[in-house]
Amino acid sequence: MTFRGSVALVTGAGSGIGLLAAQRLAAQGARVAALDLTAESLEAAQRHSPNVSAFAADVTDPDALGDAMARIVAEVGPIDRLVHAAGICLPGRLVEQPVEDVARVMEVNYVGTVRSVTAVVGGMVERSRGDIVLLASMAGWVPSFRLGAYDASKFAVVAYGEVLAHELEGTGVRTVVVCPPPVATPMVDAINAADPMALGGQPAIRAAEVLDAAERALERGEIFAFPGRITRSAVRVRRLAPGLLWKRMDRIERGPRRQPRHGAPPA
Repeated sequence: MTFRGSVALVTGAGSGIGLLAAQRLAAQGARVAALDLTAESLEAAQRHSPNVSAFAADVTDPDALGDAMARIVAEVGPIDRLVHAAGICLPGRLVEQPVEDVARVMEVNYVGTVRSVTAVVGGMVERSRGDIVLLASMAGWVPSFRLGAYDASKFAVVAYGEVLAHELEGTGVRTVVVCPPPVATPMVDAINAADPMALGGQPAIRAAEVLDAAERALERGEIFAFPGRITRSAVRVRRLAPGLLWKRMDRIERGPRRQPRHGAPPA
């Protein structure tokens, strides 16, 4: 698909998947509105191409996002593609995690998705064309210890995106919900730094694999994209044998059982 002359909005464009998406779209000829929390965080995206324009806004702030969208439409043009990559993860055990942290993750990851889609989808439907690419996660299908808040937010994005895709059938607007395993991004680096056990030692895939999978799913008319070698298998196990999956995660979380001493039973 060619993007020359089209307008793309990329949220979370300051780093990781969002930054790569902005760079790729600009290289393919799109005019890119790169959105992130601060103008400083968007410097890398802007340096990459004159096709990239920076807009600072918090996707959870309706007034700031509304002002940014008005500027984008006036300065860049109506949005043909949304790549919503803005998101956060605050790892922790739910029984210990402050409610404010759980609410913040949901506000950014889910409500931020809803606000971003709502800002563009009406115009796409009116013009009978557009692409909506939502970054969810395998965590939206397979929950795990220490990521309960993140899991819940991504489960919400998965459900929202699936319903949205069906509602938009026949309008000319395509939707894909991308559900990768851990991706080699600053977010994953931050999760590992905050809690080395949170990701259970899962290897990270490249951001390019995520975007490639999204494009393939859009072209095939598929609602979900599952990048990575084992992602589909993990989702299948979750559906067919959730108990087995939880047993494996429990072993990872609790570590190997202690060996009994002098014939005593394990503690």
